[in-house]
Amino acid sequence: MNKVLVTGGAGFIGSNYVDYAIKSHADLQVVNLDALTYAGNLANLESLDGNEQHTFVHGSITDLGCLEKLFQEHRFEAVLNFAAESHVDRSIHFGVTEFIQTNIQGTQNLIDVSNKYKVPRYLQVSTDEVYGSLADGSRFTEQTPLAPNNPYSATKAGADCLVRAAGNSHDMDVVITRCSNNFGPRQFPEKLIPLIIANARADKKLPVYGDGMQVRDWIYVEDHCSAIDMVLRKGRSGEVYNIGGMYDVPNLEIIKQILSVLNKPENLIEFVTDRPGHDRRYAMDNTKVSSELGWSPKYSFQEGLSLTVDWYLNNATWLAGIQSGAYLKYIDDLYLNR
Repeated sequence: MNKVLVTGGAGFIGSNYVDYAIKSHADLQVVNLDALTYAGNLANLESLDGNEQHTFVHGSITDLGCLEKLFQEHRFEAVLNFAAESHVDRSIHFGVTEFIQTNIQGTQNLIDVSNKYKVPRYLQVSTDEVYGSLADGSRFTEQTPLAPNNPYSATKAGADCLVRAAGNSHDMDVVITRCSNNFGPRQFPEKLIPLIIANARADKKLPVYGDGMQVRDWIYVEDHCSAIDMVLRKGRSGEVYNIGGMYDVPNLEIIKQILSVLNKPENLIEFVTDRPGHDRRYAMDNTKVSSELGWSPKYSFQEGLSLTVDWYLNNATWLAGIQSGAYLKYIDDLYLNR
């Protein structure tokens, strides 16, 4: 596998995957397509400046003409689709249209051109949220029915169904990965862990939805990237692979751990009105990806959290560049003015 297309490769998980793949495979050429919307950031790719294995293209998967031109210019051996509108709160409070355009229509565009140009493998990066909410003590398996409970996860579930249909209808070689909550360097600070780190550093209040007892399964982003790379190269065609860190704890506990690492007081915590239809618990069963492909997480949660906090403390310029006036107003509207 010598040349791949990565879409959304200037975002959090996408940029970390591009880094991981190039470091892991000296003969790999990565073409990185990103629309550079609010969460896509060229600063995420600074470590790749001048790297001959990496080519950046500014464009969107919603632009079929852009995709046609790209596939005519390159002979891709795989397509990895990270590109997505991805924040639940935005999909609820600010409209779902962009989510439909990117997550559903954009995915179909990629499927169409991948099929047209006979790309050997298509990998869809999905999420555990397509499964809905879990009862205590259970975990999502690949046989868990899709039951999305918010507009974002509904569009991701729709995209997964389109990918599955392409495999069945056009005999495309497709695989889908569904992962639990990621954390690590370069995550946009609307997400829980970077938001708490940024606010706690500045001694600002920490907005916590409801009672803070919503449970999530956390995985360090490099572990997610290693699993994706393994599924890309070894996963069985037509299969779904769940990926998780096997560390499912309440959000409130995560926040308290961050405060402890930063030596900040717990009285910074401020409970706010809960998100509408907030899923109570997610947790992933890794049995399939572990038994079939031999993958397991490398980092414990505590190791990953230490690396993440250190990265944000050492990259204040990156964070300041993200936190524009528009971003700060968005955070206020989402959490503080509720």
